[in-house]
Amino acid sequence: MSLESVPPKYAQLVQALQRRIESGDYPPGSLLPSENQLINEFGVSRPTVVAALRVLREQGWIDSQQGKGRFVRGRPAMTSMEQPRPGQAYLIGPESSSDGEVVEAAALAVPNRIAALLDIDPKSKAFLRRRLVSRNGEPTEIVSVWLPLELSEGTDLTSADPLDEGLREHLQSRKGVRFDHIVEQIVARMPTTEEAKRLGMLKNVPLLCVYAAVRDAAGHALVVAEVLLPADRHELEDAYPIG
Repeated sequence: MSLESVPPKYAQLVQALQRRIESGDYPPGSLLPSENQLINEFGVSRPTVVAALRVLREQGWIDSQQGKGRFVRGRPAMTSMEQPRPGQAYLIGPESSSDGEVVEAAALAVPNRIAALLDIDPKSKAFLRRRLVSRNGEPTEIVSVWLPLELSEGTDLTSADPLDEGLREHLQSRKGVRFDHIVEQIVARMPTTEEAKRLGMLKNVPLLCVYAAVRDAAGHALVVAEVLLPADRHELEDAYPIG
């Protein structure tokens, strides 16, 4: 989940507690304030506190001991190594930071998987912005961004020019929507004839397909990014702490 844009209350509490841990207010080995203390100090509900503590525990900032409470572990060593996941990277980075061209920008009928991720009826229309990304003069991936028609209105997504800001920032400033979390799926399949032609793929080479479905804090679907990566040119790596 993303905790970077103006987040819900639990994520704001996560950030506040992380800052205190990093500043030394809560040094490693110290006992974290109790749930009741956090509720009273920050003026939030118990579910908000419980959700924030769960995130901190999962990310490795704190540890829980039965009957004793929650203890500070400090800033996780893995945090500085974390990179945006594949789908997230294409949603937060400006298009102008990479070479490529917009090959489609139109309202089209959505494939079944995209319809399911956008929570809309199959074969209904959504806006598609598809870009062929290149490195060193060679095509490397196809990035397709699907969003409801009403969300594309009044944006620069219909332009063939690359965006000078990330999609998240663009939609936030133009439409007032805020990304809260991303559900990412990775599957493998063989490319279509058109995909293989655009990517200059060899015969019998599969695609790695990354689907990143963006939702707001209420769980409503906002955007789906589909990233197509030739399997012989890419590998996906992730790093995370063991709780």
